[in-house]
Amino acid sequence: MNKRKTGAEYENLAAQYLKEQGYTILKQNYRNRFGEIDILAKKDEVLVFVEVKFRSTNACGAPLEAVDMRKQRKISRTAFYYYAGHGYEENIPCRFDVIAIYGDGRIQHIENAFEFQG
Repeated sequence: MNKRKTGAEYENLAAQYLKEQGYTILKQNYRNRFGEIDILAKKDEVLVFVEVKFRSTNACGAPLEAVDMRKQRKISRTAFYYYAGHGYEENIPCRFDVIAIYGDGRIQHIENAFEFQG
């Protein structure tokens, strides 16, 4: 199975999980010239940018470790241009979450996983 197909399956699983938690999914696989955001969601008037990470084992490190500073900057830049390009006011709150999906089926949702990296 290729990585893109596997990634899409786990992103769909994460989106379903978020819906069950009361989130509205605005977009999946949002792309612009700065990068990609796996899931854009909204809950309680907060815009949520979600990075999904899957690991079948911890041999390559835990899923959350994969969202390093470089990745955080890329996601932040992508989110900034989404925000600006879709007419969101500065006073609309947003946050960055990470959803880790493990090989045994566990889902770990970290709200406010990191701050905006300018």
